[in-house]
Amino acid sequence: MTNDPLAPLLALADIAPAVERARDRVDQAMRHRALRRHGGQVAAEVSLRSAVASAALEGYAHEREAVRAGTVTDPVLQGTLRVAGALPGLADRWQQAPRQVLARLHVLAARDVVPGEELGRPVADPAVGARLDGLAGLVAGGTKVSPLVLAAVVHGELLALRPFAGPSGVVARGAARLVLIATGFDPRGLIGVDVGHHEREPEYVGSAGAFATGTPDGLRSWLRHYMASVELAADQLTAVGDEILAAA
Repeated sequence: MTNDPLAPLLALADIAPAVERARDRVDQAMRHRALRRHGGQVAAEVSLRSAVASAALEGYAHEREAVRAGTVTDPVLQGTLRVAGALPGLADRWQQAPRQVLARLHVLAARDVVPGEELGRPVADPAVGARLDGLAGLVAGGTKVSPLVLAAVVHGELLALRPFAGPSGVVARGAARLVLIATGFDPRGLIGVDVGHHEREPEYVGSAGAFATGTPDGLRSWLRHYMASVELAADQLTAVGDEILAAA
């Protein structure tokens, strides 16, 4: 018997094996030779790709090379770049003050997109506030499940709530990556799950909607999608490592 509120998710059909597969794929990718001498370069490339993918998922698609060249001025894309760049520095505060960090993510994501007085301020809905408090409790140590499961729940819940004006999805995706970084599962930010979400975008949208229903089938659909996206992100890490070694 457990009081962990997320433990029952692992009893959903196929979810525990899916979590294990995703973790194993990440473990394999983390052993790539490129990370020994070019880890910073790999992390920077993953960060860029994640930001481009997150902007595309928000409806603002741009060519990666144009973004790399610095020619894209779209404010949503610029927000995703700011969020991606800030994640390592926010990791230490995430588990201690998750609601403050969420507000900071929104300021970074939505600058020049929403009015200044709305930046960092969740919508004034008591029901949303209560659910944000519950989510913050989970982040602050209220569960012992795998960080992959917690990240999926944080991501899905923030997508369902849309607690901030403007590009709230960018905040959700940043928060999910923060879970993996802050828990030590992915301390260097090498697993760009957003790229996996983008590669499976129709499934991402559909399963996020299913998660919002709160039904066992809906939760299972989202968790299966999330773990598949983690596997794609691990494959991307391997591909980036290969490219960097080839160019070295």
